[in-house]
Amino acid sequence: MLLFELENKEKTEEKQFQDNTALRMDDTRKTRITFEQLSKLRKLADIKAAEYQESVAEIRRQFAPPAQPN
Repeated sequence: MLLFELENKEKTEEKQFQDNTALRMDDTRKTRITFEQLSKLRKLADIKAAEYQESVAEIRRQFAPPAQPN
């Protein structure tokens, strides 16, 4: 599964309690991040790191010197 596939899947499963209210000029408080949002960010970071490692392994395989004949 690619990173963008996971993102598209999450868009279809939007939660009812997401706060999308517009900020006002007098609202100076920072928004709080929930544990669910932290979990999503961690999972996305883990997937991105795994995809990067797979791509590095594939690039190393492609550009490795040819095997020596016996």
